[in-house]
Amino acid sequence: MLASASPRRQELLAAAGYTFTVRTADVDETPVGGETAEAYVARLAEAKARAVLARHPDALVLGADTTVVVDGDILAKPADAADAARMLSRLQGRAHEVLTGVALVSATWSRVAVAATSVWFAPMREAEIAAYVASGEPMDKAGAYGIQGRAARYVTRIEGSYSNVVGLPVALVHALLAEYQGA
Repeated sequence: MLASASPRRQELLAAAGYTFTVRTADVDETPVGGETAEAYVARLAEAKARAVLARHPDALVLGADTTVVVDGDILAKPADAADAARMLSRLQGRAHEVLTGVALVSATWSRVAVAATSVWFAPMREAEIAAYVASGEPMDKAGAYGIQGRAARYVTRIEGSYSNVVGLPVALVHALLAEYQGA
């Protein structure tokens, strides 16, 4: 069972050959004071998975949460177009990290892990940022961009899992499932 309404996560899992049902969880995504970005995504992934598990106690539940980190700051989904432009201005012309917390839980077993991918953006002119924000694509994405969409033209390099940047590190999910099946 997938504890996420993200169409990107659903597409990634389906493309990798997994069958699943979707059940969403309403979890407060406000960072806790002093919390690292790694702890933040791990906490949210587990909270989402456990919220769904509480309603489906016989299920194996996968929860995930993705964020972008630059200069130690968490860049979640933008609040509005101005916020998206601000985020993209910070990312352009440099590297940043994409972190995804992944939690796999059942009534008797649980694991939480975090995947990290480094992403480099080319420099962007203000007009390019404005046009990308106007496309609407950044509005529901951590860090205000989707690597699988129009922002791909600005990504010059990645180190780590591409699927992590999209929203779910599929190889990590596979490893956690294998661990669960071997337990």
